[in-house]
Parts: sequence; C-alpha cells; structure tokens
Amino acid sequence: MSSTVSDTLVLARRNLKRIPRQPDLLIAYTVQPVMFVLLFVYVFGGAISTPGFDYVDFLMPGIIVQSIAFGGFVTALGLSEDVKKGLIDRFRSLPMSRAAVLAGRTFSDILLNCLSLVVLFAVGFAAGFNFIDTTAGQVILGLVLVLLMGYAFSWIFALVGLFSSSPETANSIGFTLIFPLTFASSVFVPADTMPDGWNFGGTGTR
Repeated sequence: MSSTVSDTLVLARRNLKRIPRQPDLLIAYTVQPVMFVLLFVYVFGGAISTPGFDYVDFLMPGIIVQSIAFGGFVTALGLSEDVKKGLIDRFRSLPMSRAAVLAGRTFSDILLNCLSLVVLFAVGFAAGFNFIDTTAGQVILGLVLVLLMGYAFSWIFALVGLFSSSPETANSIGFTLIFPLTFASSVFVPADTMPDGWNFGGTGTR
C-alpha cells in the first residue's frame, strides 16, 4: 500500500509538471469556464427568465458542475497520448504499482479542478454571483461534493482514454457523452420551460 501511494504521488507530480510545458492543457480549466459564464450571463441571460433568482445565481452552480465534468477531457487526452506513445508499456516494465498509473492521473485532476473552481468563482463574483441563504459549512460541503464528482468523472474519462485509438477519438467520445447531459438538463434554463416529454412531466432537476 505504501508503495502504491508513493508511486501515485510520483505520477501525479509528473502529470502536473507537464502543465508548464503544455500550457494549452489548462484551456479546459481556465478559458473555457470563463467563456461559458460570460456568454450565458451577458448574451443569453437577458432572454432567460428565472423567477426568484438573478440569472447569474441560477447559472453558476450548473456552470461549475459542467466545467468540472468537462475537465475530465484532459484525463482522456493524456492517457490516450501516453498509450499511443508507448509510455504505458514502459510503466508496465518498471517495478511499480500498476494502479498508480491511473490513480496518479486522476489525483492530479483534483488539483486542476481546484484551479478551475478558483477561476469560476472569480469570474462569477465579478459578474454578480452571490451565495443565497447558504452557510459557510454548506458551501464547503458543496465544493467537496463537486470535487468528488469531478474525481468520478476522471475515472470515466480514464477508461475512454485507454480504449480510444487516438487523442482525437478520446476527445470526440467524451464530448459526445457529456455535452448532451449538460444541455438537456436545467443548468441553463428552468426545467419547466422544456417540453413535458423532455423534462419527464415537468419534474426535471439539475
């Protein structure tokens, strides 16, 4: 167990050290969330009615969940690239824990998701977002839940990355799986504005 933990931390560090050398990997954690917030708040927000809430307060929880889920794309792309280059085969030949290859990748995603949350809250607060009738403890528990959800999605995308023939295929499969889940939910518009058959009789939830 101690060897597995040690190997996991080494590989997590290796994944994080790639970021300064490939800063474009941070697009999914920084630029993309900012784009979604600004686009929906200032372009579509005026046309969407959210009774009882300012649109930015209605939008931000959904955008946070969506962005954390989308962050798993980096896991799929990274693993698919490692498989294609033969790096995974080299890891198999080393005296190290096999579980650490995936555990290290997904653990590094937790830290990147924390960065994404910082960016999202900074942009959200600048756009007028506020926590409504929420205690500090509830906010912290909510953030922990979001990070755990992101960790679960990282494992799903890890599976996609391992079985994809190329990084491009991994990206396409992940996008096809996640995109409908967010846009068919009540992330961007209230569920009662959707057709009854679409929101399951008007009871759709986030």
